[in-house]
Amino acid sequence: MEVMKMDWLKELLKTAGIADDQIETIVANAAKEAPKHVVPKAKYNELSTAKSSLETQLSERDTQLEELKKVDVEGLQAKITELQQTNETSKQQHEQELKDERLSSALKLALSGKVHDSDLVAGLIDRNTIELSKDGKVTKGLDEQLKSLQESKSFLFVPEKQQPTFRGWNPAGGADNSAGTSDVGTNFAKIANEKGSSGSDKTPWT
Repeated sequence: MEVMKMDWLKELLKTAGIADDQIETIVANAAKEAPKHVVPKAKYNELSTAKSSLETQLSERDTQLEELKKVDVEGLQAKITELQQTNETSKQQHEQELKDERLSSALKLALSGKVHDSDLVAGLIDRNTIELSKDGKVTKGLDEQLKSLQESKSFLFVPEKQQPTFRGWNPAGGADNSAGTSDVGTNFAKIANEKGSSGSDKTPWT
């Protein structure tokens, strides 16, 4: 507890003509009783600061309340609703863009090597019927459309590689009018028939 300074009281008592020994007794008793009736300066300063702080806070609250009274509640709610709708629209657009990009990549991958221009053919595909797997591959809706396009616009597609046919050699202007070419199997059969008709027991290749 802070010890109260009583010098001012001593001076008052001396001025009043009180004897020194009595002054000490009076001052001692006053110092003992004073805390029960007087607020120490430090405590007073603390309370005074707290009071000022509370008054400032109350003033700020009053200002805020006045500002809130000026707000158009209906207008504010309308603005909030507008922002929510804008955010939702932006979200949907972003999701659609991601979906379109994913679908475009899947179509280009599926068309690779089958058509001359993947971008061109992908633009002719009805994407609403296309279904993708979780790993981004086309699982449905493409084959039917490609078949239809191949029938109507075959020039868009890369021709399928045909298995090579081995041909034998026949003199130009042969009797079979093949312009110098004939199937190897046909030639072998012809030779075998000729050998057989001559009565030879040798194989056609000896």
